[in-house]
Amino acid sequence: MRIGVVFPQTEIGADAGAVRAYGQAVEELGFQHVMAFDHVVGADPEVHQGWQGPYDVRSTFHEPMVLFGYLAALTSLDLVTSIIILPQRQTALVAKQAAEVDLLSGGRLRLGVGLGWNRVEYEALGQDFTTRGRRIEEQVALLRRLWTEPSITFDGAYEKVTGAGLAPLPVQRPIPVWFGAFSPPAYRRAGRLADGWFPQMSPGPELDEAKAIVDGAAAEAGRDPATLGMEGRVSWTGSPEALADLTGRWREAGATHLAVNTMGAGLGSVDGHLTALALAAEMLGLGKG
Repeated sequence: MRIGVVFPQTEIGADAGAVRAYGQAVEELGFQHVMAFDHVVGADPEVHQGWQGPYDVRSTFHEPMVLFGYLAALTSLDLVTSIIILPQRQTALVAKQAAEVDLLSGGRLRLGVGLGWNRVEYEALGQDFTTRGRRIEEQVALLRRLWTEPSITFDGAYEKVTGAGLAPLPVQRPIPVWFGAFSPPAYRRAGRLADGWFPQMSPGPELDEAKAIVDGAAAEAGRDPATLGMEGRVSWTGSPEALADLTGRWREAGATHLAVNTMGAGLGSVDGHLTALALAAEMLGLGKG
């Protein structure tokens, strides 16, 4: 099981030096990948009365593709979006950005995609919130063709490309596409289409039920469920022992990847996040042997 970290988007601030220090330090600690969340714009609660989203206009978010272009030159970490909100973005542009990150990093990108929940953001980006579930399936098919064929013609319900292609193509052909999943339709979509998925719960009966749906959908689509990756997440609570215990449960549940999340733990500075991750790395035996 490969273990990485969740980039503390909302707490790391806008200082490029802090971003560099964080990325280089987590690699030195023995973590293998860095995962970044995606929000392009935040909603202003003073305008959107009753706003209850977890993020708003004051929440700091670095743009994942640009961030990863920066980290690709500074570290050898694998780079994971979890998740790019794909239907609110132009598909061909996502394909181009992802191909460039993959090229610059030597094939270290894993593109996690999902539907998102923020209507305000969809409006700002000129996309239809109501069709996002149907559109993402078409987008993934188009992405894979753009990454593997020098010239394509594609005429779908939402996407149209006529005799065009990307240059240069990515190192990985195609780049692995993972799905965020938190409902039965999303589980089935992941099973049918994804290279892996990100459960939104801890190991237990709920995960077992979700995984059964994913595996069943994969089998129905003629795919081997054993080839699908699964990335768990453990949040830092101040106890290395609790983190190690939950990590073991994810391993037993069949996770292929795991991310340690220090956001929301009241750690303050970049140094606070790195101190916690050093304790986590020691408890998990990273960087040894």
